Amino acid sequence: MNLIGSGVVFHVPSFFQELEELEAKGLSGVRDRILVSDRCQVNFDLHAAVDGLEEVELGGGKIGTTGRGIGPSYSTKAARSGARVHDIFDQEVFESKLRRLAAGYRKRYGDLLEGRYDVEDEIARFRDYRERLRPFVTDAVKFMNEAQNRGAKILIEGANALMLDIDYGTYPYVTSSNTGLGGVVTGLAINPAKIEVGGGPFPTEDLEEAGVKLQEIGREWGVSTGRKRRTGWLDLVLLKYSAAVNHYTCFNLTKLDVLDTFPTLKVAVAYKTPDGKEIEYFPADLALLEKCEVVYREFEGWQTSTTHIKTYGDLPAQARTYIEFIEEFCGAKVAWIGTGPSRDDMILRN
Repeated sequence: MNLIGSGVVFHVPSFFQELEELEAKGLSGVRDRILVSDRCQVNFDLHAAVDGLEEVELGGGKIGTTGRGIGPSYSTKAARSGARVHDIFDQEVFESKLRRLAAGYRKRYGDLLEGRYDVEDEIARFRDYRERLRPFVTDAVKFMNEAQNRGAKILIEGANALMLDIDYGTYPYVTSSNTGLGGVVTGLAINPAKIEVGGGPFPTEDLEEAGVKLQEIGREWGVSTGRKRRTGWLDLVLLKYSAAVNHYTCFNLTKLDVLDTFPTLKVAVAYKTPDGKEIEYFPADLALLEKCEVVYREFEGWQTSTTHIKTYGDLPAQARTYIEFIEEFCGAKVAWIGTGPSRDDMILRN
């Protein structure tokens, strides 16, 4: 059984569209295996319309939003002016909330919103969605509590990693929710004892030959936007910071095979401030970070194929040296190593 947790902002049209796409591909019984928390915030088409306008306002300070209204949805959640999934089933309350929300945005944006959005059109669509959605909605707190009490194994999927976290990421170039361990606990009501597309600082970004090569070999472009992803060398300062916040016991190192043809590899081990001081921590002050130079440690590349390798001892010695330095620097074991595009292309280290 799959559950869309309470911490998600939920776009109803996309939900039904994705169900239909899965069925068209031959996946049977998909509607019997998915539930939605009644506490999810509703992500309206209104939010997407506003998202674009907020990017226009920011001008040169754009943060690289996907334009799907995620930020505005979380903003209305924090302002307590949004609608939750359970509100959909009280037509009077729901329509009142949506009209009030639209009126507030019209006051802010005026004519900019004209022609981009019609609140009555969206209300009409939800009159169709209302009964179609009802069988999927559940009390997620009760659902998760019962699952944990019976010892169910729970696999959790999130879209982003720590550096897009609203509190601990490279603010303001972040998403609008908690993407670390805290978001798992609050977004799903998980017992913590049982337990990251945009702009922003990227100290190790490589815009030259190496970066282009990483993009092309690694097929690094956004699934939802089609944009080329920013690429660069592994930043161990950032990874160590992420480990300190999330208390990782091990890492999953993906796409090792992408590095197969590089004669030299680099990893960031420190930042050098304008006054020449080397720091091994990730600073909260992004203005300082942007002024820093990256201190790299270089490794000899292995320049032979690692694709489809499934045993750690079969990796070239240079690859093992690279991996073991990551472990030593960050204080956690690399337990999984991806060596190709297939799910089976994985080294599992005991």
